[in-house]
Amino acid sequence: MQAVELFAGAGGLGMGVSQAGFKPVKIVEWDRWCCDTINENRRNKIRPVSAWPEPIHGDVRSVDFSSFEGKVSLVSGGPPCQPFSLGGKHKAHADKRDMWGEAVRAVREIKPDAFIFENVKGLTRAAFASYKLYIELQLQYPEIHPAADENWDDHLRRLERHHTKTKGGANYEGLRYTLLAEVLNAANYGVPQRRERIVFVGFRSDLDIEWNFPAPTHSNDALLWEQCRSNTYWDRHKASLGERTVDARALSKAQLLREKPLTKAWRTVRDAICDLPEPTSAHASKILNHRFQAGAKSYPGHTGSPLDEPAKTLKAGVHGVPGGENMLTRADGSVRYFTVRESARLQTFPDTYELHGSWSEAMRQLGNAVPVDLAAVVAKDVAKHLKATTRSNA
Repeated sequence: MQAVELFAGAGGLGMGVSQAGFKPVKIVEWDRWCCDTINENRRNKIRPVSAWPEPIHGDVRSVDFSSFEGKVSLVSGGPPCQPFSLGGKHKAHADKRDMWGEAVRAVREIKPDAFIFENVKGLTRAAFASYKLYIELQLQYPEIHPAADENWDDHLRRLERHHTKTKGGANYEGLRYTLLAEVLNAANYGVPQRRERIVFVGFRSDLDIEWNFPAPTHSNDALLWEQCRSNTYWDRHKASLGERTVDARALSKAQLLREKPLTKAWRTVRDAICDLPEPTSAHASKILNHRFQAGAKSYPGHTGSPLDEPAKTLKAGVHGVPGGENMLTRADGSVRYFTVRESARLQTFPDTYELHGSWSEAMRQLGNAVPVDLAAVVAKDVAKHLKATTRSNA
Protein backbone atom coordinates (compact mmCIF):
# COMPACT_ATOMS: atom_id res chain seq x y z
CA MET A 1 0.00 0.00 0.00
CA GLN A 2 1.42 3.35 -1.05
CA ALA A 3 1.40 6.53 1.03
CA VAL A 4 2.12 10.25 0.71
CA GLU A 5 3.63 12.01 3.74
CA LEU A 6 3.11 15.75 4.22
CA PHE A 7 4.89 17.98 6.75
CA ALA A 8 7.21 15.06 7.46
CA GLY A 9 9.36 16.80 10.08
CA ALA A 10 12.07 14.54 11.49
CA GLY A 11 10.14 11.46 10.33
CA GLY A 12 8.30 10.21 13.42
CA LEU A 13 4.85 9.84 11.89
CA GLY A 14 6.31 8.55 8.63
CA MET A 15 8.29 5.83 10.39
CA GLY A 16 5.18 4.65 12.22
CA VAL A 17 3.26 4.60 8.94
CA SER A 18 6.07 2.61 7.29
CA GLN A 19 6.11 0.12 10.17
CA ALA A 20 2.42 -0.45 9.45
CA GLY A 21 3.27 -1.62 5.94
CA PHE A 22 2.68 1.54 3.92
CA LYS A 23 5.33 2.54 1.37
CA PRO A 24 5.85 6.30 1.03
CA VAL A 25 6.08 7.43 -2.61
CA LYS A 26 6.27 11.17 -1.93
CA ILE A 27 7.49 13.04 1.16
CA VAL A 28 7.22 16.81 1.54
CA GLU A 29 8.97 18.94 4.18
CA TRP A 30 9.90 22.64 4.07
CA ASP A 31 12.49 22.64 6.89
CA ARG A 32 16.07 22.13 5.70
CA TRP A 33 17.31 20.56 8.93
CA CYS A 34 14.51 18.00 8.93
CA CYS A 35 15.27 17.12 5.30
CA ASP A 36 18.95 16.76 6.23
CA THR A 37 17.99 14.41 9.06
CA ILE A 38 15.87 12.23 6.78
CA ASN A 39 18.46 12.20 4.01
CA GLU A 40 21.33 11.35 6.37
CA ASN A 41 19.42 8.35 7.68
CA ARG A 42 18.51 7.33 4.13
CA ARG A 43 22.21 7.39 3.21
CA ASN A 44 23.06 5.40 6.33
CA LYS A 45 20.42 2.82 5.32
CA ILE A 46 18.51 3.19 8.57
CA ARG A 47 15.20 1.36 8.35
CA PRO A 48 12.51 2.18 7.49
CA VAL A 49 13.66 5.50 5.99
CA SER A 50 16.19 3.68 3.80
CA ALA A 51 13.25 2.74 1.55
CA TRP A 52 11.88 6.29 1.36
CA PRO A 53 12.20 8.55 -1.66
CA GLU A 54 14.26 11.70 -1.22
CA PRO A 55 12.01 14.26 0.50
CA ILE A 56 10.88 17.28 -1.48
CA HIS A 57 12.44 20.25 0.30
CA GLY A 58 10.00 23.05 -0.32
CA ASP A 59 6.60 24.62 0.21
CA VAL A 60 3.75 22.11 0.05
CA ARG A 61 1.66 24.80 -1.66
CA SER A 62 3.76 24.37 -4.79
CA VAL A 63 3.36 20.57 -4.98
CA ASP A 64 0.85 19.00 -7.40
CA PHE A 65 -0.58 15.73 -6.07
CA SER A 66 -2.99 14.96 -8.91
CA SER A 67 -0.68 12.36 -10.51
CA PHE A 68 -1.28 10.12 -7.47
CA GLU A 69 -5.07 10.05 -7.84
CA GLY A 70 -6.34 6.51 -7.31
CA LYS A 71 -2.82 5.16 -6.69
CA VAL A 72 -2.27 5.93 -3.01
CA SER A 73 -3.89 4.23 -0.01
CA LEU A 74 -2.94 6.73 2.67
CA VAL A 75 -2.15 10.43 3.09
CA SER A 76 -0.61 11.32 6.43
CA GLY A 77 1.06 14.26 8.07
CA GLY A 78 1.16 16.80 10.85
CA PRO A 79 0.20 20.28 9.59
CA PRO A 80 2.30 22.87 11.47
CA CYS A 81 0.94 23.07 15.00
CA GLN A 82 2.30 26.45 16.14
CA PRO A 83 -0.97 28.24 15.29
CA PHE A 84 -2.70 26.10 17.96
CA SER A 85 0.09 25.27 20.41
CA LEU A 86 -0.20 26.41 24.01
CA GLY A 87 3.37 27.62 23.64
CA GLY A 88 2.63 29.60 20.49
CA LYS A 89 0.74 32.80 19.71
CA HIS A 90 -2.67 31.11 19.17
CA LYS A 91 -3.39 32.77 15.80
CA ALA A 92 -5.01 29.65 14.25
CA HIS A 93 -6.33 30.44 10.75
CA ALA A 94 -4.71 33.90 10.84
CA ASP A 95 -1.26 32.32 11.19
CA LYS A 96 0.60 31.97 7.89
CA ARG A 97 1.92 28.62 9.12
CA ASP A 98 -1.59 27.12 9.18
CA MET A 99 -1.41 24.43 6.48
CA TRP A 100 -4.68 22.58 7.04
CA GLY A 101 -6.00 23.83 3.71
CA GLU A 102 -3.05 22.15 1.98
CA ALA A 103 -3.71 18.89 3.81
CA VAL A 104 -7.29 19.00 2.54
CA ARG A 105 -6.09 19.82 -0.98
CA ALA A 106 -3.82 16.77 -0.98
CA VAL A 107 -6.77 14.57 0.01
CA ARG A 108 -8.93 16.18 -2.69
CA GLU A 109 -6.33 15.59 -5.42
CA ILE A 110 -5.16 12.10 -4.36
CA LYS A 111 -8.49 10.66 -3.17
CA PRO A 112 -6.75 8.13 -0.90
CA ASP A 113 -8.49 5.24 0.82
CA ALA A 114 -7.69 6.83 4.17
CA PHE A 115 -5.81 9.66 5.87
CA ILE A 116 -4.12 10.19 9.23
CA PHE A 117 -3.40 13.73 10.40
CA GLU A 118 -2.29 14.86 13.83
CA ASN A 119 -1.92 18.10 15.74
CA VAL A 120 -1.42 19.46 19.23
CA LYS A 121 -4.11 19.14 21.88
CA GLY A 122 -4.32 22.96 21.87
CA LEU A 123 -6.51 22.70 18.77
CA THR A 124 -9.29 21.42 21.08
CA ARG A 125 -9.33 24.64 23.12
CA ALA A 126 -12.68 26.42 23.24
CA ALA A 127 -11.18 29.41 21.42
CA PHE A 128 -10.54 27.19 18.38
CA ALA A 129 -13.84 25.28 18.43
CA SER A 130 -15.19 26.81 15.22
CA TYR A 131 -11.94 26.32 13.36
CA LYS A 132 -11.64 22.70 14.54
CA LEU A 133 -15.16 22.11 13.16
CA TYR A 134 -14.06 23.78 9.94
CA ILE A 135 -11.11 21.40 9.63
CA GLU A 136 -13.34 18.40 10.26
CA LEU A 137 -15.96 19.40 7.69
CA GLN A 138 -13.31 20.14 5.06
CA LEU A 139 -11.79 16.70 5.63
CA GLN A 140 -15.22 15.08 5.30
CA TYR A 141 -16.08 16.98 2.08
CA PRO A 142 -12.72 17.85 0.47
CA GLU A 143 -14.26 18.64 -2.93
CA ILE A 144 -16.30 21.49 -1.47
CA HIS A 145 -13.37 23.87 -1.40
CA PRO A 146 -13.52 27.62 -0.69
CA ALA A 147 -14.21 30.06 -3.49
CA ALA A 148 -11.50 32.56 -4.40
CA ASP A 149 -13.18 35.43 -2.52
CA GLU A 150 -14.65 33.35 0.34
CA ASN A 151 -13.17 33.67 3.83
CA TRP A 152 -12.93 30.67 6.12
CA ASP A 153 -15.97 31.37 8.30
CA ASP A 154 -18.24 31.86 5.27
CA HIS A 155 -16.92 28.59 3.89
CA LEU A 156 -17.63 26.94 7.24
CA ARG A 157 -21.28 28.07 7.10
CA ARG A 158 -21.59 26.67 3.59
CA LEU A 159 -20.12 23.36 4.72
CA GLU A 160 -22.49 23.27 7.69
CA ARG A 161 -25.49 23.82 5.41
CA HIS A 162 -24.27 21.10 3.08
CA HIS A 163 -23.70 18.70 5.98
CA THR A 164 -27.20 19.15 7.36
CA LYS A 165 -28.87 19.13 3.94
CA THR A 166 -27.26 15.81 3.00
CA LYS A 167 -28.02 14.29 6.44
CA GLY A 168 -24.37 13.96 7.42
CA GLY A 169 -23.34 13.08 3.88
CA ALA A 170 -25.73 10.16 3.46
CA ASN A 171 -27.33 11.84 0.45
CA TYR A 172 -24.07 13.11 -1.05
CA GLU A 173 -22.46 11.25 -3.95
CA GLY A 174 -19.22 13.24 -4.19
CA LEU A 175 -15.89 12.48 -2.49
CA ARG A 176 -16.61 12.02 1.20
CA TYR A 177 -14.76 10.65 4.20
CA THR A 178 -16.06 9.25 7.45
CA LEU A 179 -14.01 10.98 10.13
CA LEU A 180 -13.04 10.36 13.72
CA ALA A 181 -10.94 12.78 15.78
CA GLU A 182 -9.68 11.93 19.25
CA VAL A 183 -7.06 13.18 21.70
CA LEU A 184 -4.61 10.36 22.40
CA ASN A 185 -2.11 10.32 25.25
CA ALA A 186 1.05 8.64 23.96
CA ALA A 187 1.76 7.26 27.46
CA ASN A 188 -1.36 5.10 27.15
CA TYR A 189 0.23 3.31 24.18
CA GLY A 190 3.65 2.53 25.62
CA VAL A 191 5.48 5.79 24.90
CA PRO A 192 7.53 6.97 27.93
CA GLN A 193 6.09 10.47 27.72
CA ARG A 194 2.83 12.22 28.61
CA ARG A 195 2.20 13.59 25.15
CA GLU A 196 -1.36 14.38 24.10
CA ARG A 197 -2.10 14.86 20.41
CA ILE A 198 -5.35 15.11 18.52
CA VAL A 199 -5.44 12.54 15.73
CA PHE A 200 -7.79 12.75 12.73
CA VAL A 201 -8.48 9.49 10.90
CA GLY A 202 -10.75 9.29 7.86
CA PHE A 203 -11.80 6.50 5.50
CA ARG A 204 -13.31 7.11 2.07
CA SER A 205 -17.03 6.59 2.56
CA ASP A 206 -17.49 4.22 -0.39
CA LEU A 207 -15.25 1.67 1.38
CA ASP A 208 -17.92 1.33 4.10
CA ILE A 209 -15.34 0.70 6.84
CA GLU A 210 -16.33 0.54 10.50
CA TRP A 211 -13.48 1.71 12.70
CA ASN A 212 -12.57 2.94 16.15
CA PHE A 213 -9.37 4.18 17.71
CA PRO A 214 -7.24 1.42 19.29
CA ALA A 215 -7.87 0.93 22.99
CA PRO A 216 -5.11 2.03 25.39
CA THR A 217 -2.62 -0.69 26.29
CA HIS A 218 -0.85 1.03 29.20
CA SER A 219 -2.05 2.95 32.27
CA ASN A 220 -0.92 5.02 35.23
CA ASP A 221 -2.80 2.68 37.57
CA ALA A 222 -0.69 -0.24 36.40
CA LEU A 223 2.48 1.80 37.01
CA LEU A 224 1.30 2.73 40.51
CA TRP A 225 0.57 -0.92 41.21
CA GLU A 226 4.13 -1.86 40.23
CA GLN A 227 5.66 1.01 42.23
CA CYS A 228 3.49 0.98 45.36
CA ARG A 229 1.93 -2.46 45.69
CA SER A 230 4.09 -5.14 44.10
CA ASN A 231 7.41 -3.22 43.96
CA THR A 232 8.20 -5.04 40.71
CA TYR A 233 9.12 -1.72 39.07
CA TRP A 234 11.86 -1.00 41.63
CA ASP A 235 13.06 -4.58 41.68
CA ARG A 236 13.38 -4.62 37.90
CA HIS A 237 15.60 -1.53 38.03
CA LYS A 238 17.52 -2.74 41.10
CA ALA A 239 16.69 0.58 42.76
CA SER A 240 17.93 1.27 46.28
CA LEU A 241 15.46 1.95 49.09
CA GLY A 242 16.35 5.64 48.92
CA GLU A 243 15.35 5.78 45.27
CA ARG A 244 11.96 4.19 45.80
CA THR A 245 10.01 7.40 46.19
CA VAL A 246 6.46 8.17 45.04
CA ASP A 247 4.70 11.43 45.85
CA ALA A 248 1.90 11.41 48.41
CA ARG A 249 -0.84 12.01 45.85
CA ALA A 250 0.21 9.03 43.76
CA LEU A 251 0.58 6.87 46.86
CA SER A 252 -2.97 7.73 47.95
CA LYS A 253 -4.28 6.77 44.52
CA ALA A 254 -2.35 3.50 44.59
CA GLN A 255 -3.88 2.58 47.94
CA LEU A 256 -7.34 2.70 46.35
CA LEU A 257 -6.45 0.00 43.83
CA ARG A 258 -8.07 -3.31 44.80
CA GLU A 259 -6.53 -5.55 42.15
CA LYS A 260 -3.78 -5.48 39.58
CA PRO A 261 -4.86 -3.59 36.43
CA LEU A 262 -5.10 -5.61 33.23
CA THR A 263 -3.15 -3.04 31.21
CA LYS A 264 0.63 -2.73 31.10
CA ALA A 265 2.32 -0.06 33.20
CA TRP A 266 3.07 3.36 31.83
CA ARG A 267 6.73 3.45 30.75
CA THR A 268 8.87 5.92 32.65
CA VAL A 269 11.94 7.98 31.89
CA ARG A 270 13.99 5.41 33.81
CA ASP A 271 12.52 2.62 31.67
CA ALA A 272 13.54 4.52 28.53
CA ILE A 273 17.09 5.59 29.38
CA CYS A 274 18.33 3.32 32.19
CA ASP A 275 20.85 1.49 29.98
CA LEU A 276 22.44 4.69 28.64
CA PRO A 277 25.60 5.97 30.35
CA GLU A 278 25.54 9.37 32.00
CA PRO A 279 26.33 11.93 29.28
CA THR A 280 29.33 13.16 31.32
CA SER A 281 30.95 9.70 31.33
CA ALA A 282 33.71 8.56 28.99
CA HIS A 283 31.38 5.95 27.47
CA ALA A 284 28.84 8.56 26.33
CA SER A 285 30.93 9.55 23.31
CA LYS A 286 30.31 6.11 21.82
CA ILE A 287 26.53 6.71 21.77
CA LEU A 288 25.02 8.57 18.82
CA ASN A 289 23.69 12.06 19.77
CA HIS A 290 24.44 11.46 23.46
CA ARG A 291 26.25 14.62 24.55
CA PHE A 292 26.01 16.59 27.78
CA GLN A 293 24.35 20.01 27.55
CA ALA A 294 25.19 22.41 30.37
CA GLY A 295 23.02 25.12 31.90
CA ALA A 296 20.01 23.28 33.33
CA LYS A 297 18.36 25.09 36.25
CA SER A 298 15.22 24.34 38.22
CA TYR A 299 12.78 26.96 39.46
CA PRO A 300 8.98 27.14 39.91
CA GLY A 301 7.24 26.18 36.68
CA HIS A 302 10.53 24.90 35.26
CA THR A 303 11.15 21.65 37.11
CA GLY A 304 11.86 18.95 34.57
CA SER A 305 10.60 15.37 34.21
CA PRO A 306 10.82 13.00 37.22
CA LEU A 307 12.91 9.90 36.54
CA ASP A 308 10.19 7.48 37.64
CA GLU A 309 7.26 8.88 35.68
CA PRO A 310 6.63 9.29 31.97
CA ALA A 311 8.37 12.43 30.75
CA LYS A 312 6.56 15.70 30.38
CA THR A 313 5.72 16.66 26.82
CA LEU A 314 8.93 17.49 24.99
CA LYS A 315 8.56 20.87 23.32
CA ALA A 316 10.27 22.60 20.44
CA GLY A 317 10.09 26.14 21.78
CA VAL A 318 9.71 29.35 19.81
CA HIS A 319 13.32 30.53 20.24
CA GLY A 320 15.59 27.68 21.25
CA VAL A 321 14.43 25.03 23.71
CA PRO A 322 12.31 25.52 26.85
CA GLY A 323 14.41 23.76 29.48
CA GLY A 324 11.65 22.81 31.91
CA GLU A 325 10.09 20.24 29.60
CA ASN A 326 13.44 18.96 28.38
CA MET A 327 15.17 18.39 31.71
CA LEU A 328 15.56 15.26 33.80
CA THR A 329 14.85 15.54 37.54
CA ARG A 330 16.65 12.87 39.56
CA ALA A 331 15.41 11.37 42.82
CA ASP A 332 17.75 13.67 44.79
CA GLY A 333 16.24 16.75 43.15
CA SER A 334 19.20 17.55 40.89
CA VAL A 335 18.49 18.35 37.26
CA ARG A 336 20.19 18.20 33.88
CA TYR A 337 19.07 18.53 30.29
CA PHE A 338 18.11 15.42 28.38
CA THR A 339 20.57 14.57 25.66
CA VAL A 340 19.33 14.32 22.09
CA ARG A 341 19.56 10.51 22.28
CA GLU A 342 17.55 10.40 25.51
CA SER A 343 14.93 12.67 23.97
CA ALA A 344 14.83 10.47 20.87
CA ARG A 345 14.13 7.49 23.12
CA LEU A 346 11.33 9.41 24.81
CA GLN A 347 9.90 9.88 21.30
CA THR A 348 10.56 6.17 20.52
CA PHE A 349 12.95 6.88 17.63
CA PRO A 350 15.42 4.05 16.99
CA ASP A 351 18.90 4.36 18.51
CA THR A 352 20.45 4.24 15.04
CA TYR A 353 18.52 7.33 13.93
CA GLU A 354 20.72 10.43 13.76
CA LEU A 355 19.30 13.91 14.37
CA HIS A 356 21.07 16.66 12.42
CA GLY A 357 22.10 20.03 13.77
CA SER A 358 23.05 21.51 17.14
CA TRP A 359 21.50 20.34 20.41
CA SER A 360 18.80 23.02 20.24
CA GLU A 361 18.06 22.28 16.58
CA ALA A 362 17.86 18.51 17.12
CA MET A 363 15.66 19.04 20.17
CA ARG A 364 13.41 21.32 18.11
CA GLN A 365 12.94 18.54 15.58
CA LEU A 366 12.13 16.04 18.32
CA GLY A 367 9.84 18.51 20.10
CA ASN A 368 7.75 18.82 16.94
CA ALA A 369 7.73 15.08 16.21
CA VAL A 370 5.10 12.38 16.59
CA PRO A 371 6.25 9.44 18.73
CA VAL A 372 7.04 6.62 16.32
CA ASP A 373 5.30 3.99 18.43
CA LEU A 374 2.08 6.02 18.73
CA ALA A 375 2.02 6.57 14.97
CA ALA A 376 2.57 2.85 14.40
CA VAL A 377 -0.33 1.85 16.68
CA VAL A 378 -2.82 3.99 14.76
CA ALA A 379 -1.40 3.26 11.29
CA LYS A 380 -1.30 -0.51 11.85
CA ASP A 381 -4.97 -0.52 12.78
CA VAL A 382 -5.85 1.58 9.73
CA ALA A 383 -3.83 -0.77 7.53
CA LYS A 384 -5.55 -3.83 8.99
CA HIS A 385 -8.97 -2.45 8.11
CA LEU A 386 -7.92 -1.42 4.61
CA LYS A 387 -6.49 -4.89 3.94
CA ALA A 388 -9.65 -6.55 5.26
CA THR A 389 -11.75 -4.42 2.93
CA THR A 390 -9.51 -5.30 -0.02
CA ARG A 391 -9.86 -9.03 0.73
CA SER A 392 -13.62 -8.84 1.12
CA ASN A 393 -13.95 -7.04 -2.23
CA ALA A 394 -11.61 -9.41 -4.07
